[in-house]
Amino acid sequence: MSETLTANAGDRISRLSLHEMIVGRLRDMIIEGELAPGTRLHEVQLGERLGISRTPLREAIKYLASEGLVELIPSRGATVKRFEPKDVRDMLRVIRQLEMLAGELACEAASDEAIANVRSLHDEMVRCFERRDRLSYYKLNQAIHTAIAELSDNATLAAMQARLQMRLKRIRFIGHEGEENWAAAVAEHEAMIAALEARDGQRLAAVLGQHLANAWDRVERFV
Repeated sequence: MSETLTANAGDRISRLSLHEMIVGRLRDMIIEGELAPGTRLHEVQLGERLGISRTPLREAIKYLASEGLVELIPSRGATVKRFEPKDVRDMLRVIRQLEMLAGELACEAASDEAIANVRSLHDEMVRCFERRDRLSYYKLNQAIHTAIAELSDNATLAAMQARLQMRLKRIRFIGHEGEENWAAAVAEHEAMIAALEARDGQRLAAVLGQHLANAWDRVERFV
């Protein structure tokens, strides 16, 4: 089902913006549900709304399709990807195993400086939680998961984790719906960071495993 897009001055993008800025704006609109699953992406309406021409917009849509957030349908155009419940659960199961392994490897391979950087991301994420800046919180949350995967020193694992995390962006965002779920997720992240700082790979793997198992429980009713 398509949605009518209304103009909003705050949405407009300078014509001098980079490709990444256009992609980022559209990605945020998808993550926050402003462009809901199944929404057709009308190039004319979106272009007018964001203040950009159709060519860079079309390229941005293609890029989001490569990330798995948009679906290109022959003769129908582009729509926001809608995942079936089984698709979501399957992806969460796989990313859970990847991140558990990443946690174990990161505790062995990461430098003290790299771990301190992850702690800094977490502390800033908590500050976003305290001021209820949900989108900024979410981006830092995802940056922490990405960082742990990259600290595994396993490029194959990190690439697979990044691919799945991209497809799950909207799903993991709605996992923070409600104060109770949000606060629980923050507490789980605190346990993750404590385990990483202690270089306790088994504990970090267990915390990550439970965190991602809880993610399905939090999003199941939405998908």
